This record gives sequence, C-alpha cells and structure tokens, in this order.
Amino acid sequence: MSTLIEPEEHKDLRAAVAAFGTRYGRAYLTSVVAEGRYPTELWQEAAKLGYLGVNLPEEYGGGGGGIAELSIVLEELGAAGSPLLMLIVSPAICGTVIARFGTEEQKRAWLPALADGSRTMAFGITEPDAGSNSHRITTTARRDGDSGDWLLTGRKVFVSGVDIADATLIVGRTEDARTGSLKPCLFIVPRDAEGFSRRPIDMELHGAEKQFELVLDEVRLPAEALVGDEDAGLLQLFAGLNPERIMTAAFAIGMGRYALSRAIEYARDRTVWKAPIGAHQAIAHPLAQAHIDLELARLMMQKAAYLYDAGDDVGAGEAANMAKYAAGEACVKAVDQSVHTLGGNGLTREFGLATLITASRVARIAPVSREMILNYVSHQTLGLPKSY
Repeated sequence: MSTLIEPEEHKDLRAAVAAFGTRYGRAYLTSVVAEGRYPTELWQEAAKLGYLGVNLPEEYGGGGGGIAELSIVLEELGAAGSPLLMLIVSPAICGTVIARFGTEEQKRAWLPALADGSRTMAFGITEPDAGSNSHRITTTARRDGDSGDWLLTGRKVFVSGVDIADATLIVGRTEDARTGSLKPCLFIVPRDAEGFSRRPIDMELHGAEKQFELVLDEVRLPAEALVGDEDAGLLQLFAGLNPERIMTAAFAIGMGRYALSRAIEYARDRTVWKAPIGAHQAIAHPLAQAHIDLELARLMMQKAAYLYDAGDDVGAGEAANMAKYAAGEACVKAVDQSVHTLGGNGLTREFGLATLITASRVARIAPVSREMILNYVSHQTLGLPKSY
C-alpha cells in the first residue's frame, strides 16, 4: 500500500514545511501567546507558500492535494514546536465540507479565501448538555415560511478560534417534514450575525487559539447559508469529522516528536556521572519506546488519510478513529517521558516542555475521547453489543 512508504512529493513537502517551521519555533509561538495575540505571521506565510490550502481543489485556489498532504503540514509544524489548531478547523473540516458538499457560490466565496489565509472558519458541534452524544444536539434550525430564511437557536461550547474566524460552521438540526424527527445539518454563520454571541472560556491550557461558548438566539440566515443537502444528514457531518480525527492525530504526533527531540538532545549532552545520561538504558529505552509509538501512530494516520482521500468514507472512519487514539496515547507518553528525562529542567520555561503536559491531553480528549473511540471499535469493528 502506498501509505507504507511516502512518495517523493510527500517527502519534499515534509522537508519544506520542516524548514519553514524552524523559522517559527516554540519560542515564537510562546511569545505570541504570552502577548495575547494570534500567530498571524506564521499563518499568513504558510498561506503564501500554499500550505494552508494544500488539500483544497486547484480550481478554487488550493493545492489539489488531500488530507494526507495537510496532515504532513500540521505534523511538521508541530514537530518544529509551532502547531496551529486552526489548520484542523479551517481547511480540514470546513474547507473539506464546503469542497465536497457546498454550492458553487459557497465554494467560490470560501475556498480561495481559506486557501490564501485571508478568511478563516471555525467549527461548532459540541454542546453543554450533549458532550459525546451528538444525537442530543439541541441547536435547531427552522424555516421562516414567509422569507425562506433559517432561524437558528442553541448553544455551543469549546469552539476554537471564533474570535479570529470570519464565520463558524455550525452543526444544527432541522425537522424532517415526513417523520418529524430531527436530522443534522450544517450552516455557515457569519461572525457579525445578529443574535450570534460568544464568551471566552477560561482555560488552563495556553494555546494560540482561544476556546469559546457560543449562543445563537434566533439567528436569521439566508437560505443559502445551508451547506449541502438538507437530507444528507450524517454523511456531510462525517465528511468533516473524519479529517478532524486525522488532523488531530497529526497534531499529536508533531507535538510528541517535538518533545522527544528536546529530550534526546538533552540526554545526549547531559552528563552526571562518567557518560551522558542517554547512555543509560533507563533513559534510552523509554525514549526509544516513545519513538516507536509515534511512528506506529503515524502509519495509521497515513492509512486513514489514504482511505479518506480515496473516497472510502467507511474505511476512513475506522482508521481515523484508530489513528487519533494511537496518536493521542503516543503523544501523552512522549511528552511525559521527555519531561521526566529532563527532571527539574523539564518544568522550566527555558526548555519549553512543561506547557505540553497540559496540551498533550487535548489529543486524548478532543475531538472525541479515547473511550468513545473504543466504543466505536468495539461496536463497529468487533460487532459487540452497545451498553448505551
């Protein structure tokens, strides 16, 4: 399978992004976050180099690649110490959904702008009372019989980057006229829409992207705000969620690689007795195990991206969940072992690893918990009965 060995164009892309990332490393990202601003310079230059839109169609200003290429961009930026969460949200989720299901007008309005970085889009699905159970989403959209507009009402939480996004792709539910049951639908909500408000969530996590709670109070949207077919339901939703899981895996692998590289460098140089501490197996073996786990997670991520880009949504669903699970676990272990290798130095600002202790947990928790992934695999893959 082509996922086992990267083609030359992927190797070239990886090398180019890695070189680019060295100019925007951990120190840059940390300083920008400390100033309370977004790393706009990094985002804009990445756009100019074609990295933001590498997965989007060429006819709309993108690179004509897929999630495989975009995952390389995010992984290598992460390995350089400057991962961008909005790469998951804007081009991977929103860009993919619009490219696959949007109208021609929506594609022309959004895809070139997402690719060149002039516009960004957030994604809102999680709700305070729904959590992992997307069937309990209560954000609803109803038609205004007179105008044909949509009226959207509900709440969302843990929505990344709303303050820097021009619009948010909101997952709502509409009523099926035939059955009366609610079905998921996607709506583009402009940031300045009347009745659309946001509140920052006070997080211990200090990342480039802030988290928000959203309130939609009878937000009036034109008919063309609906993305895709009103009756497509879960098909369109998972067109965005599978790339989200793959890209989260890339985020985690990059972070784990960054932490591991700092620990390896330290273990080579740090001499307490007669040899560098990396010569001792108690130090070397855990780092080797962390490297192995990250490499295995990358293989599953590449498989998931290959299946998704090939149009196998079912196969990609299983692989994307597995990749996200494996990468999340590998990242947490790599960060933990890296901090432990440095001892007290691992908790200092000088080495820049301590903040990753919190950040690495994100890959275990979001966008879906590891327990829900185990549920998916046990039900969908193994055919075991549900407990809920």
